[in-house]
Amino acid sequence: MEKFLDTLKMLFSRLGIIPELVQFLMARKKYWLIPFVIVIILFGLLLAFVELTGVAPFIYPLF
Repeated sequence: MEKFLDTLKMLFSRLGIIPELVQFLMARKKYWLIPFVIVIILFGLLLAFVELTGVAPFIYPLF
C-alpha cells in the first residue's frame, strides 16, 4: 500500500504537464487529439494500478 501511495504522490507532482498539454492543444486547435490523450492517461493509470497490486495475473489474460 505504501508503494501505491508513493506512486500517487509522484503522479500528482507530475500533473503540472497536463494543463500545459491541454493549453497547447487548444492554442493549436488540435481538439481531436484530446480523446487520444485521455485514453493514453487512462492506460497509464491502469498499468500503474496493475503493477502495484495483486491484480496483474487477472488483467494480463484480457490483453
